Amino acid sequence: MFSSGKPRILATSLREGERFMTTRIARLFVEHPASVDETYFGHMAFAGWFASRLFAAGFAALVHAFLPFLFETTASTIIRELYERTHNRGR
Repeated sequence: MFSSGKPRILATSLREGERFMTTRIARLFVEHPASVDETYFGHMAFAGWFASRLFAAGFAALVHAFLPFLFETTASTIIRELYERTHNRGR
């Protein structure tokens, strides 16, 4: 039907472009986790744990703001723990 071969070249170019975009998008998801020696899902689990600790520290600080005799060092202890766990990651 097409004697010049141009549609085949165009289709090949489109597939290569799609592959490039897929690879580029995939790299967005794995580049940073790899920089700290983690897989995508390992990084997701660590980030979720980290977020839960930040929420706990924030809650303790909020309660402490109203009731200063409670959670006197909880928030700072959690923040110190998080710093120690993340300070040298990926170096």
